[in-house]
Amino acid sequence: MQLQVLSFVLFLHCMEYTDSQQHASRHRQHTQTPGLNQGCEGGCLTCSDFNGCLSCKPRLFIYLERNGMSQIGVCMSSCPNGYYGTRSPEINKCTKCKSDCDSCFNRNFCTRCKAGHYLHRGKCQESCPEGLVPSATQRECVLGCAGDCDSCVNSDTCTRCREGLYLLYGKCHRACPEDYEPSEQLMACTPQVHCEVSEWGEWSPCSRRGKTCGFKRGEETRVRKILQAPSALGNPCGPTSETRKCVVKRKKCPGRRRGERRLRNGRKQEAQRNWRERERESTDHEDAENRNKTEHRRSRGQDRDLTSQAGGNTH
Repeated sequence: MQLQVLSFVLFLHCMEYTDSQQHASRHRQHTQTPGLNQGCEGGCLTCSDFNGCLSCKPRLFIYLERNGMSQIGVCMSSCPNGYYGTRSPEINKCTKCKSDCDSCFNRNFCTRCKAGHYLHRGKCQESCPEGLVPSATQRECVLGCAGDCDSCVNSDTCTRCREGLYLLYGKCHRACPEDYEPSEQLMACTPQVHCEVSEWGEWSPCSRRGKTCGFKRGEETRVRKILQAPSALGNPCGPTSETRKCVVKRKKCPGRRRGERRLRNGRKQEAQRNWRERERESTDHEDAENRNKTEHRRSRGQDRDLTSQAGGNTH
């Protein structure tokens, strides 16, 4: 037991000595080359207080990480996206991919493209060659449209579906989802449109057979307008008019007697006009008959005179 305690004490003394020697070595190095730090941490082999890692341990890549306006060296086991690793006897470093590459194997072979470009044979292109369509999710050129598509802009987005299927947001459906309905004309799922109506208007005056007076029981009506007509499967519109019974205090219509009096006076005047016309026609008829009689008598008198003259001449 005592031997173990003694061994532990000796180990602590050795650690303290090692730390003191390393501290002294760093102090000497700083004194000799300001800014250079040989006691680097992480994967650095040599480093600087200002520039980070200057070289890395074997098999690690040095990567220049931007820090504001400056760059700091960092040692990594693999390079980040947008960079690829190159090895040489002098230094292993991370080199930036081409501008349209998101990740690459080397400068001339991309493994994934940035948005808006599509991978084909290690190259990033804005459009795919004939026979291939772009896949927005995979960011690469793939064979043809999806199985339900009749035409498409890429493998993920249809523009027209096969017969019997309906298009919705670039996908083909056998039955439209909830709140959508099939359009046979467009062969697509369209949003259902439900009926919208205005508020009820005021009740009309109580009336009966078009009159608002001269009765006790009648009806009054109110209406509302259709603001949005429904689609084929949308919620239909309710009634746009309502009628209910109403009761009013029985009263005579104002001006009714005056109107009746005017009607009677009008009829009387018309009768008088008719009577005068008949009298005038009768007088004219009598005058005509009298004239005819007078002319007839005059004609007979002339005949007698002629007869008398003829008889005298004979004697």
